[in-house]
Amino acid sequence: MYFGSMTEILPADMNNTIRAAELLRSGALVAFGTETVYGLGGDATNPEAVAAIFAAKGRPRFNPLICHYPAAGAAFEDVLANDLARQLAASFWPGPLSIILPRRASSRIAELTGAGLPTLAVRVPDHRDALMLLAATARPVAAPSANRTGQVSPTSAAHVLHELNGAIAAVLDSGPCAVGVESTVVDASSGVPVLLRPGGVTVEAIEAVCGPVGRPTAKAGPRNTIISPGQLASHYAPSLPVRCDAISADAHELLLAFGPPPSGESPVYQLSETANLTEAASRLFEGLRWLDQEGARLGLRRIAAMPVPLAGLGLAIDDRLRRASAPRPP
Repeated sequence: MYFGSMTEILPADMNNTIRAAELLRSGALVAFGTETVYGLGGDATNPEAVAAIFAAKGRPRFNPLICHYPAAGAAFEDVLANDLARQLAASFWPGPLSIILPRRASSRIAELTGAGLPTLAVRVPDHRDALMLLAATARPVAAPSANRTGQVSPTSAAHVLHELNGAIAAVLDSGPCAVGVESTVVDASSGVPVLLRPGGVTVEAIEAVCGPVGRPTAKAGPRNTIISPGQLASHYAPSLPVRCDAISADAHELLLAFGPPPSGESPVYQLSETANLTEAASRLFEGLRWLDQEGARLGLRRIAAMPVPLAGLGLAIDDRLRRASAPRPP
């Protein structure tokens, strides 16, 4: 755990990337930008660094972390890759796809990283600064989203600092994230693809490569059913409650709009006036944060979220909104 008074802000360049890698190798925590959201990085082979990630986030230790690598070959040194995994990696890495596979007996990854499960989630991000950091660190980096557990994921360095300033050593600031929602998670451990979390790679794109994608037979709930990040029922939530499938906002609500909003609604955060799902995904978490702040300023009580199509990136957006609207844990 980092006990300094302030978190170091490192604008992403070569010298600062080397500095961030040195911090990671020393066991410190460093947040860094990816194409999806900012990750809270720690040396995945160092049990103390991994424990510090859980502590900084307030994350349940039964909720496994994703390990990040600079290339597929490095990732497959820690997991047993089958034909499906190699096909997915060839098609979508680098990119916003995490693959769950059986861990190798020789894996360097600390048991806590994978929550003691026989599987690990691995990915190669599609982001120049992240790949440079991973290469310079020369170790697998565990990196969940760089926010307190259950809260809105960060898509800028400022979002990270808002929640974790002083709790982590540094933020490697590479600007806003392009995709804006977390990676898709596919369980490939059986050789048959199963979608565990929709995200930056669409189901349609995956099915075009490997055929039909299954869904889990039961919803995650008890700790022994959680094998992937993003399976907790309540997650990605702002302070204000969220109401899904809204046509308009009531008098005490703010509106998260998609497509042309109803007239006279205020305040409104527009995900995409042209109903562009790529734009909407990139703006989702920023919008939830902005509405949360406006609601607190204006004394409003809830966020009303308009529906999005359940196709392409819309599946990931809807998933995040459903979890944001779920009952909060006591």
